[in-house]
Amino acid sequence: FDKKKKLHSDAARARRPHPGSARCPLVDVASASNFQSFQLNHFHLDLRLNFTLKEMTGWLVLDLVPIQPGIDTLVLDTHPSLLIHSIDCKMPGSTQLDRPVSLTYRVDPFTDYGSSLNISLPGVVVQRGKGFQITLRFTTTDGPATWWLDPPLTCGQSQPLVFTLGHSVSNRSFFPCFDTPAVKSTYSATVRVPEGVMVLMSATRSSYSKPDRVFHFSMQYPVPAYLVALVAGELKHVDVGPRSRVWAEPCLLSCALNKLGGSVERWLAVAEDLFGPYPWGRYDIVFLPPSFPIVAMENPCLTFIISSILESRDFLLIDVIHEISHGWFGNAVTNATWEDMWLSEGLATYAQRRITTLAYGEAFTCLETRFRLDALHRQLRLLGDDSPVSKLQVTFEPGVNPSTLMNLFTYEKGFCFASYLCKLCGDVSRFDAFLRAYISQFKFSSVVAEDLIELFLDFFPALKEEGAAHREGLEFDRWLGGLGAPLYEPDLSAGGVLTRPVHQLCDLWADPAPDPNALAAFDLSTWTSFQTVLFLDRMLDRCPLPHGTVMEGLSGAYSRLLASQSAEVQIRWLQMVVRSNYPPEIPAVRSFLHKHVSTHMQKAFLYVHDGRITGKKQDESFMIIYG
Repeated sequence: FDKKKKLHSDAARARRPHPGSARCPLVDVASASNFQSFQLNHFHLDLRLNFTLKEMTGWLVLDLVPIQPGIDTLVLDTHPSLLIHSIDCKMPGSTQLDRPVSLTYRVDPFTDYGSSLNISLPGVVVQRGKGFQITLRFTTTDGPATWWLDPPLTCGQSQPLVFTLGHSVSNRSFFPCFDTPAVKSTYSATVRVPEGVMVLMSATRSSYSKPDRVFHFSMQYPVPAYLVALVAGELKHVDVGPRSRVWAEPCLLSCALNKLGGSVERWLAVAEDLFGPYPWGRYDIVFLPPSFPIVAMENPCLTFIISSILESRDFLLIDVIHEISHGWFGNAVTNATWEDMWLSEGLATYAQRRITTLAYGEAFTCLETRFRLDALHRQLRLLGDDSPVSKLQVTFEPGVNPSTLMNLFTYEKGFCFASYLCKLCGDVSRFDAFLRAYISQFKFSSVVAEDLIELFLDFFPALKEEGAAHREGLEFDRWLGGLGAPLYEPDLSAGGVLTRPVHQLCDLWADPAPDPNALAAFDLSTWTSFQTVLFLDRMLDRCPLPHGTVMEGLSGAYSRLLASQSAEVQIRWLQMVVRSNYPPEIPAVRSFLHKHVSTHMQKAFLYVHDGRITGKKQDESFMIIYG
């Protein structure tokens, strides 16, 4: 965190819109565009993929309507890696622009994560309410959004693969756009590929013209630019329900099916019972190679997820259910600026835990929550109680990349605030009803935190009358703008049946000479992944550990078992080895790094926290040792 960025300055705070974003112009300092001046009705992408050159070439057509008079410049977000060749304008039905007119443009610096594309518009275009089309021809090269994998970086290691990753502000390097979550529109796409390449996009409809090797896609519901995603390569699928299928490289497909089984439709059904009909029609999953830099991405209709998550059933189901939850919270109703990212991640985390409670029981959900909240407090100890990133509603100055704000507070403090609102209702089913109303009210639009709070108080007028938003010490304003730990955490005592053995085993290992007979009563091979990682995290908090009976005992008792488990488990044991400087296990550290680091260090997309290098979703991400 760079204090020079002034993440929480008074100037930034003054830009925040008042409740009801329609009543106050919205400013997104992460976007160079003048999105407030135009209505984007639809856009079309036409792309040709070249795996040899690692380029996408084609054009983009924007259907726009000016909503402010006298605007003679269209400003879009772009990136130095995106090459603009030409820009034309056409106004349907206009005699003055019945044929495309070439436009002048310039590209100016904006931040280290993008540029501004300034397009001069003809005078006839700037008449308020008259629709027009802009066509941009461009080439997408190796920018932050586009990941070209050579065969050795794929699972099958025989065919190349490419995918895009737009969150938070990377899609401006995929195509010129209003790269802000405040703007949503429908889109369509045409993608031309070499023989044998399958293309998928985050779209509601798709078709394929085999003679021309052309894929056609359309998204019939409005989405923000960051949720437009593409993946192309050697991909096969199997249907796992009437509206869901699993995609993967052929060598991964059977494993993915075995792990997921019929669970996807079950999880969707539970979610619909809670929050209303699934808004997107299809829910497909594509498993990507370990080179995928994060755990998962909630692209509408098509969740991207890392294949290494298949090693752990518990982490797999949590991550898929979390992405399903984004279908309502984040994708259907979106935070209008990245400063309110918790509206997506915090509410999706709350929804995820409501689903797991109904599907797997309260004890399981409380265990997973305990593990995550422990991590939150661990991060807070590292950053300090006065860290500005511990705010729920973080504000930041131009130049700060919103991706750096993806932290545990976004997820877990947001979850705790949602849990507090639920507690105020007095009945979880009443809060479920409110969330359904929230989705119904704001579906396919973008909101700020004040919109959620205003609706909550209107939905529960008794709470509004008694001043629930201003209870001393638990004020909503303090929740949103206060530093430090959550003001309230839900009761997790129902998880005691699963967390109690973890605490007992940790207490045994606190003794320099633990009783072998007492240790023998704990069989970690029967534990869930979350029990194991909770145990290892608690032991990590005590590192460095003495080499004698403790590290030697831990190694003898558990290292072989842990080596056979998921990367999320292995990484914690190996961090204990590194922090305790325990030489006998160092070869295992080298082996792990050799296996994983080369595929995760392809781009500068990693962050360091608490001795761990992580991707976007720090509470869920695959972790690499940082020595």
